[in-house]
Amino acid sequence: MTAGVVLAAYDATAARPLLDRLVEVYLEVYGDTGDPFHAEDRYRRQLAGHLTAPGWRLVTAAVGAELAGYAYGFPLPAHSRWWEGLRTAVPANFTDEDGTRTFAVSEIMVRVRWRRRGVARALHDALLAGRPEPRATLLADPANVPAQTAYADWGWRKVGRLRPGWEHAPLFDVLLRP
Repeated sequence: MTAGVVLAAYDATAARPLLDRLVEVYLEVYGDTGDPFHAEDRYRRQLAGHLTAPGWRLVTAAVGAELAGYAYGFPLPAHSRWWEGLRTAVPANFTDEDGTRTFAVSEIMVRVRWRRRGVARALHDALLAGRPEPRATLLADPANVPAQTAYADWGWRKVGRLRPGWEHAPLFDVLLRP
């Protein structure tokens, strides 16, 4: 990873003062797509909802005062809505959650100028380090070849497709990793 990049971990309470900075990174990464799914107000609602999840965790990468990127996730609770919209047949009990089975990686994003320097991998590894859940999941854009390639290199495997019930939600690949 690039020298000078400092990682820091936060729980939901400690992360609240960073919300505007997190949204700023999000808008830089997704803001000019014109896609309503990537609109600021939708992302702020997503963040607000996710922050209430027990066990929510954020890892940031900073270079000086600049937030270069971040990753966050949370354990899936019993009766999680995460699996709603699954378009692929999966084994029995695959979607059963109890708050201790699956850690959901909701976002990994790095500003353009900090990409291809190991920042995303460092965020990923720090977010998942020491997790007690036996598996992790994330949703990935099927057309995002650099992300798909990285995830495969990091041990993720595709298990299906899912379209979340959120307004304007795209179709995602569902990835899983032990």
